[in-house]
Amino acid sequence: MSKRVAVMDLGTNTFHLLIAEGTVNNYHEIAHDQEPVKLGEGGINKGYILPEAFARGIKTMQQFQQQISANQVQQVRALATSALRSASNGKDFIDEVKAKTGISIEIINGEQEACFIYDGVKISGCLSAQNSLIMDIGGGSVEFILGNADHIIWKQSFEIGAARLMDLFHRTDPIPPASIEALDVYLQDNLTDLFAALEGHEVDTLIGSSGVFESFAAIIETEKGHSFDLKTTPTYSFDHEELLIETNKIVQSTHLQRAANENIIPVRVDMIVVASLITRFIIHKLAIQKVSMCTNSLKEGVLAGMLD
Repeated sequence: MSKRVAVMDLGTNTFHLLIAEGTVNNYHEIAHDQEPVKLGEGGINKGYILPEAFARGIKTMQQFQQQISANQVQQVRALATSALRSASNGKDFIDEVKAKTGISIEIINGEQEACFIYDGVKISGCLSAQNSLIMDIGGGSVEFILGNADHIIWKQSFEIGAARLMDLFHRTDPIPPASIEALDVYLQDNLTDLFAALEGHEVDTLIGSSGVFESFAAIIETEKGHSFDLKTTPTYSFDHEELLIETNKIVQSTHLQRAANENIIPVRVDMIVVASLITRFIIHKLAIQKVSMCTNSLKEGVLAGMLD
């Protein structure tokens, strides 16, 4: 009898629910839901979840609980990351979820988050014997993991997620050149640990873990007139030049242009601008030639541990 499990990844922008059963190398998804909760909206850099966001989060957790019950799940894990980690009323949220749904939320630190992301990317099969740098751009934090198919060499979580950067730098649209310069300086100052860790290590590929990299891949392929389905495209290799051209276009675009693009989900319409700038900064700074996307991230890493 294969075990049926549910994983919730409660992020700063999006709450994810994944219900699956099977074995670690052969599981099938029963339900896969993502809700644009925007838990960090208006309060991310103040360290507080605003009442509207708080209410959206509770409502989503109640919906998730209904799906979990309906699918007779045997084991449940709910993991909270940057927004709940840094919010002064994060504990109130966790207590209310427990009272209303019976779900116990675990707050994980950045190190644990990076480990789960690595595990998720690893089971997708896109790591090789060469070193890759995995980058997961969340709303609250960005995780960097240097590793290969065998092991993690180094990992760190940085509180420079897209919601935080948008709040600091992307206040007028399109984003002005002065704001782009200020953002680059900010990244240069805040990612010194990353640059130090990479010294003496060859990075073969930058792997973007899910999120915004899925949007990049879908936009590029659709513009070429190809159909693109994430369900059948768990990994994707970018053409270096195409990716840089596309991120430049996104950076120069207006809110209306992005909102009209069906390959950008609503919660990502504005955050994709700073996410594009982080991506471009890393590619240029580290002189990376090969970039790929992997749809697996934290929740698949947690799932792997539960099914193992």
